[in-house]
Amino acid sequence: METTVAPVIEIKNLTKRYSESGPIVIDSLNLTIQPGEFVAIVGASGCGKSTLLNILSGLEKPSSGSVELNAKASLMFQESALLPWLTAGKNIELALKLSGYPPENRRARAQELLELVHLSHAYNQRPHELSGGMRQRVAIARAIAQDRKILLMDEPFSALDAITRDLLHDELIRIWEETGLAVLFVTHNVREAVRLGQRVILMSSKPGKIIRQWKIDFAQPRRIDSNDVAHFASAITDQLRQEIIRHA
Repeated sequence: METTVAPVIEIKNLTKRYSESGPIVIDSLNLTIQPGEFVAIVGASGCGKSTLLNILSGLEKPSSGSVELNAKASLMFQESALLPWLTAGKNIELALKLSGYPPENRRARAQELLELVHLSHAYNQRPHELSGGMRQRVAIARAIAQDRKILLMDEPFSALDAITRDLLHDELIRIWEETGLAVLFVTHNVREAVRLGQRVILMSSKPGKIIRQWKIDFAQPRRIDSNDVAHFASAITDQLRQEIIRHA
């Protein structure tokens, strides 16, 4: 008998507006994400991508509809948001403390997480001593330290140079495969979405709703300049361009 696995995120008819008379930001959105799935969302500015993540993380409330998370979620922003007066290790230890991790084991666990993101040497370094890419890797380790099964990522690599971003793509895929996290990744970069995601979702704007999805079923690791990535990215970009023109 086949066992049905419950989705880790289930969104039904989600609608969001910031005031009763204000415009609809997200309109009747439906989305299901399975445990361990990597889903990327793209769309024009103002389509509600970040608002969706804020609702899933509990920072915003939906106006109507339902949002069900069958596991706790961590949210990563564009900036690493590390506490500057704490070392990399202590930033992770703070997340462990807030998640109820035993005090006597926090340092060892923080060191393990730094090793997971290939920063085993950085425990005693403060954020200003680290590069932008290294800070984001610490932020990933801190998110994992919260012992949550869902990772929400809001354009976490957008401020990085192309080479650093590509290296972090490799790191993120490795960590995702090792941990089994479900990842919902918001980006403006269509090639980045195809490079990373098992599914790419295109949202319309004004109001935000899902208008199309693509299943990206060729194997990881992928190169951002590969023919397969370029093929999917071109098709998605064409759809996105039409959507932007339609709302211009």
